[in-house]
Amino acid sequence: MTYARLGIAFAFAVLLAGCATPPESKGKLDPASVSFIEPKDLKWVPNAAGTALTAVLYGDPNKPGLYVVRYIWKAGNMSRPHFHPNDRLIVVLSGTWWVGTGEVFDPSSTVPMRAGTQVVHYGKQIHYDGAKDEDAVIQILGIGPATSTPAERKL
Repeated sequence: MTYARLGIAFAFAVLLAGCATPPESKGKLDPASVSFIEPKDLKWVPNAAGTALTAVLYGDPNKPGLYVVRYIWKAGNMSRPHFHPNDRLIVVLSGTWWVGTGEVFDPSSTVPMRAGTQVVHYGKQIHYDGAKDEDAVIQILGIGPATSTPAERKL
């Protein structure tokens, strides 16, 4: 390698090193332009039964409008058949989340949704879901209010 190419390679390496500078040393973000929540700052709220935790990331699922919520479904927790008024877009972030459809609750018929899987729950369509052998973390994007209507048919 010639000295000229070596110099260019060195200059490029210095430039790349500058790009790797941690964000906190680059200045402040304008909160009118960008907001963020670090994982350590999520406010997890347990449900009444203690079987799941919820963290609201954006909006308010109880009001009209866009919302993003993260759930931790604890192992052994399954919802009963129900439906929501609007479509909900779900990403499984970790663990395995199990999904079933229909009015009859049958956990043995659920299908595993592993980490990275994108799921759509269509509005007014009956489903049930949850975690079996391990905790599952999911993130839901939807349009509020995020109501849930029971729809179980007992045999």
